[in-house]
Amino acid sequence: MKGIIGRKLGMTQVFDDETGDVQPVTVIQAGPCPVVQVRTLERDGYEAAQLAFDEVAEWKLAKGEVGHLKRGGFGPHRELVEFRGETELGEGDTVTVEAFEPGEAVKVSGVSIGKGFQGTIKRHNFSSGPKSHGSRNVRAPGSIGASAWPARVFKGQSMPGRMGGTRITQRGLRIVDVDVENNLLLVSGGVPGSKNAVVVVREEGS
Repeated sequence: MKGIIGRKLGMTQVFDDETGDVQPVTVIQAGPCPVVQVRTLERDGYEAAQLAFDEVAEWKLAKGEVGHLKRGGFGPHRELVEFRGETELGEGDTVTVEAFEPGEAVKVSGVSIGKGFQGTIKRHNFSSGPKSHGSRNVRAPGSIGASAWPARVFKGQSMPGRMGGTRITQRGLRIVDVDVENNLLLVSGGVPGSKNAVVVVREEGS
């Protein structure tokens, strides 16, 4: 199990020293993340390490969360994330970007950018209707069910609705570079979330 919590700063590009190709990358300010609690199979029924990120004022957290952190001797942190799996970490350890190496395969989880209420063309990539004279079905979704049978609309139809603002995981990414001094990870391609959104970086396969 290898993972870290960070904040998406934005995107930039780097050049490959060997080929000269341009590589778009996302810059993530990750860690340092203290290990608040370690779950064990005997006590909790599963193995995991709980990491904290982003120190905040105590009044911004619920009393239960503040107490949970104080029991381990930690200050208030905005984010708490569990990374399941076998781990060699112990309570009080700190996870930094040094845990990752360039070229390593990772996956990044975050909350996608919310788009609000959208129609089927934007939300589900539907094609538009005919735009010729007399057409009254340019952006309408079309038929969603028959009349006599089933005389209802089946669940799961692709229809207009709220788009984005959901937690998703982007797989198939890799670490391009690691800046230990500034706690930065450069990840190939784009990752979920808006600028300054909190994201979770895990090694692929975990």
